[in-house]
Amino acid sequence: MAAAAPVNGRRRTLLQAAAALPLAACTKVPPPLPAGGWIGAAHERGHRLRGAIPVEGFDARGAAPRRASALVLGAGIAGLAAARGFARAGVDDVHVLELEDEPGGNSRGHAMGGIACPRGAHYLPQPQEPAHEVIEWLHEIGLLRHEAGRSVADERHLCHAPQERLWFEGAWHDGLLPPADPASGTQAQYRRLAAAVAAAPRFAIPSHRVAWTAAHETLDRQSFASWLDAQGLSDARLRWYLDYACRDDYGAASDEVSARAGLHYFGSRHGFHAPGQEQEPPEPVFTWPEGNAHLVRRLAQPLAERVHGGRVVLRVREERGGVLVLAGHGDALEVWRAGTVVIALPLFVAARVLESPPQALVQAAAGTTYAPWLVANLQLDAPLRARPGVPAAWDNVAFGSRMLGYVDAMHQSLRPVPGPTVLTAYAALARSERAALLAPDWAPWAERVLAELAPVHPDLRERVQRVDLVRWGHAMAIPRPGLRATAAARAALRGGRGRVRFAHADLAGYSIFEEAFTAGCEAAAAPCRCG
Repeated sequence: MAAAAPVNGRRRTLLQAAAALPLAACTKVPPPLPAGGWIGAAHERGHRLRGAIPVEGFDARGAAPRRASALVLGAGIAGLAAARGFARAGVDDVHVLELEDEPGGNSRGHAMGGIACPRGAHYLPQPQEPAHEVIEWLHEIGLLRHEAGRSVADERHLCHAPQERLWFEGAWHDGLLPPADPASGTQAQYRRLAAAVAAAPRFAIPSHRVAWTAAHETLDRQSFASWLDAQGLSDARLRWYLDYACRDDYGAASDEVSARAGLHYFGSRHGFHAPGQEQEPPEPVFTWPEGNAHLVRRLAQPLAERVHGGRVVLRVREERGGVLVLAGHGDALEVWRAGTVVIALPLFVAARVLESPPQALVQAAAGTTYAPWLVANLQLDAPLRARPGVPAAWDNVAFGSRMLGYVDAMHQSLRPVPGPTVLTAYAALARSERAALLAPDWAPWAERVLAELAPVHPDLRERVQRVDLVRWGHAMAIPRPGLRATAAARAALRGGRGRVRFAHADLAGYSIFEEAFTAGCEAAAAPCRCG
């Protein structure tokens, strides 16, 4: 038998590669990451405030300042509501300066493949009576109408059914509360929580329109998780749901928010109902494919060219004859003079730009903590495969996931056959992750989102054509235990009749549309001061 020929290095490599082929063919390699990138908030502009502020450019004598009777700083919901308030009062030269190129704050919209989708806030619950300014405006724009002595919503703008579903133990279930056997301990804890919420002190939205009591004080001093422990509410399914609720509304888990905030989540709207107790389905919410950008457009349209984007407010100085505002616009500086200025910026920004901030602002800003968020818009070329359980809903959440779930931009569509769509996935991040959000590489964040959704939708990677990510470093204020300590300072900043006023959801200690809109209306309630 002849000896085998020696195998040279190149041949050995080829043989080894060929031997590996069967294994490689059996190993499923994930598709490459689709196109995408960071969109949205221009943090580089905002971070100009971290450096030295060029106060030497603040001298209005060096250039003719632009003038306005009322000047609003920030075109989020609070700022736009304040500008609307001044305009309704007859101020025809109200102007708004906005950091971004377009208004809206965290309610701005986006579009992918011709499909509108949100970059942040994506719904508005039907407001309750304490939010009368919001109710009045919704009547004005036709989303509400009077019928038999009550406000009735225009159903075309309400979320289509099914509204929400939960992925739990391999199937989709109706609603977001984890299912439980009627005779189980979980069901018993659901009923106990319902009773505790019903017995809790009164809550309202806006939160400052309810009298503070000793019961509120006790709840404010402890975390929601501690309160739940004291109540013996320890069921894993219930605690996951309550943790989800806190992260969804406040950007932080139940051990980070106060018990007052945790109960406020339910008590300020429609309570908490254990399965079998609720007589009617939950009241639907207003929503649109672009989310609350629809409401932003309705607020901003009447202001037209008086909203000035791309302005970085650098300094605000109150003087005897008016208020001077220094703003950066590209590489240039602008000086504005106004009789009244509304600072509709997060409190920590307001305290930095105001040359002589009042002690109330310094105290309120120091007592406010913010949650970072990531929002991912996923463009799909076709519907995802159906999974066991209830059909596709607007809001889709997976039990146990670090993500807050996703909404389907085309759920509101009346198209008869499902087709391409955009899913908007949300994640409330730990504060320690804020710095990582500033990294230029978007791919690891996209991979994280896709990996979180993969157990629910194994075919997601096959359908995704593009991933656009939005980073919110300071997405919302967290109502942490002890927030009452700064209540007097926040109350002192609210409304106001002076030349410099404040309007932001931060004044409530947490971020929702009704709080921001009301703060803006209150800031514009008093007449402008002459410039």
